Amino acid sequence: MGFIRPETKAFFWRWREAFVGLGILIWGIWLVATSIGLTSTFGMIVTVIGIVWIFAGSQRARFRVGNGGAGLVQVDERAVIYFGPLEGGTVSIDALMQVELHPIPDGGHLWVLIEEGRAPLRIPTDAEHSEDLFDAFGALEGFETQHMLNALNALPAQPVVIWQASAP
Repeated sequence: MGFIRPETKAFFWRWREAFVGLGILIWGIWLVATSIGLTSTFGMIVTVIGIVWIFAGSQRARFRVGNGGAGLVQVDERAVIYFGPLEGGTVSIDALMQVELHPIPDGGHLWVLIEEGRAPLRIPTDAEHSEDLFDAFGALEGFETQHMLNALNALPAQPVVIWQASAP
């Protein structure tokens, strides 16, 4: 089954949601162009769903910067759990005070999740299932997804504060 190059397979897997949205968009446009009445209206709705799906899929694809990194991330019941080879831990999404993106000497980056009164949780951006953090971060009040994606894709040389809880 080695017909597809690993890089091509990885590309399509990374952008899978956007491609599904593209298929839905094409179907919706086809319905609008080839029908009238209620079916055409349904086609317009499908077209809008396709556009939204492409947008959301593009954001998720930009969040996935790699895989095969150290450790495993699990998001369960509003808690982020990291099982690493040398360290690990858990933080509550509700108790998070700050989310940072830190560079590491080997060229990678770490998510640093800070909860008051606990040691910061450091998660490699390419850890297994790290894409689950996208939804966890989206649950934070005032979180700016575009700011996070810009920082993540720029891969800064200095630590960047992605989100900080507002003062009570």
